[in-house]
Amino acid sequence: MTLMNLVGSWVQSQTCSILDHHHHNKRYTSSIPLTHKPHKITQNRPSSISAIFTDKEEQRPKQDTTQFNFTSYMIQKSNAINKALDDAVSLKNPHHLHEAMRYSLIASGKRIRPILCIASCELVGGHHSATMPAACAVEMIHTMSLIQDDLPSMDNDDLRRGQPTTHKVFSEATAVLAADSLLLYAFEHIANTTTGVSPAKILTGINEFSKDGAERLVIGQVLDIASGGKQGLGLEELELIHLNKTAALVEVAAAIGAIFGGGSAEDVEKLREYGRCVGLMFQVVDDILDVTMSGEELGKTAGKDLVANKLTYSKVMGIEKSREYAEKLKMEAEDHLSGFDEERAAPLLALADYIAHRLY
Repeated sequence: MTLMNLVGSWVQSQTCSILDHHHHNKRYTSSIPLTHKPHKITQNRPSSISAIFTDKEEQRPKQDTTQFNFTSYMIQKSNAINKALDDAVSLKNPHHLHEAMRYSLIASGKRIRPILCIASCELVGGHHSATMPAACAVEMIHTMSLIQDDLPSMDNDDLRRGQPTTHKVFSEATAVLAADSLLLYAFEHIANTTTGVSPAKILTGINEFSKDGAERLVIGQVLDIASGGKQGLGLEELELIHLNKTAALVEVAAAIGAIFGGGSAEDVEKLREYGRCVGLMFQVVDDILDVTMSGEELGKTAGKDLVANKLTYSKVMGIEKSREYAEKLKMEAEDHLSGFDEERAAPLLALADYIAHRLY
C-alpha cells in the first residue's frame, strides 16, 4: 500500500472516532517526567545567519574528514536566499498584509529547506540560479506552515524564530491571510520567475509542490492534531504523521532541486530519499531538543509538546533511542548520496551531519 493510500485510509477511518482504533487500551511509556513545564521565554537566540551557524560550533560534533567549509557555505547560501526572499515579497498594498507576510518570511531562520534545494541542483550539475525561485517557494510554503502551526486553534504558540509569532503581532485574522497569501504566491513565484528551466520541468515542479509538498504537509498537520492526547499510538502512527508534516516538504525541496538542475530520474529519486531521511531526522532531533533545551536556546517555547501530550519521538522511543534513530537516519541519508561526485555532495553530507547534531 502506498504512503498516500495509508494516509487516506487513516484519515477516513477517523471520521467517526478520531484515532480510537483497536489498540486504544494500551498506554504510552515515556522516559520524560510528566512534571516538565514549558520554559518562560527571554529571547537570547542568535539573530543573524552568521550567528546561527557559528554559535556553539565547539559544542557540536564535527565531521571526521572534510575540507569543506560548511559554515561559510551556509552563510553564503543563506544570504543569497534572504536577498531573493526580500526581493520576492515586497511591501505593497495592502501594506498591512504584506508586512505580515514579510515579518515571518524574512525573520532569521536556518534556511535548511531552500539550501537543500539549491545544493541538490548543484549536485546534479545545475546552476543555483535555475532553482532559486523554487528555493524561495519552499521557504514561503514552510513559513506558511509555521504561521498556521502557531495559531491559537493549532499549537497556540507565542514565539517563533526568536520573535513573537505573527498572530501576536498582527492579529489572528491577518496571520491566517498572510499564510494563505504565502502559499498562493509560492506557486506564482516559481511559475513566473524561474529561468533556464524548460516549461515541462517547471510544471513538474509545481505538481511536486502541490501534491507531494503542500497537500501532504496539511495531511500531516491533520494527523498531528488528531493524535494529540490519544492513547495506544506508537511509532507507526508517529512516522506517518511526520513523513507528511515534516519530511514531505524536505523531500520536495531535494527533488525539485534535482529536477531543475537537470538530474536523471534516478538522481531525483535518490535525492528524494535523502530528503525523506533528513526530514524525519529533523523531526526526531526537534523532539529531543524540545525536552532537553531551553526556550531561549530554541527560539520557541520548549516543552510544550510534552505538556500537550502530543505524539513525539522522545515520548514514544525515549531520548537515547531517539538519538540512535537520528544517527541511523543520518547514515541512510548519506547512503543515498553514494555514486555522486564527492565534492558536489559535500554540502548535503555536511547538512545531514548538522541536522543530526544541531543544538537548536
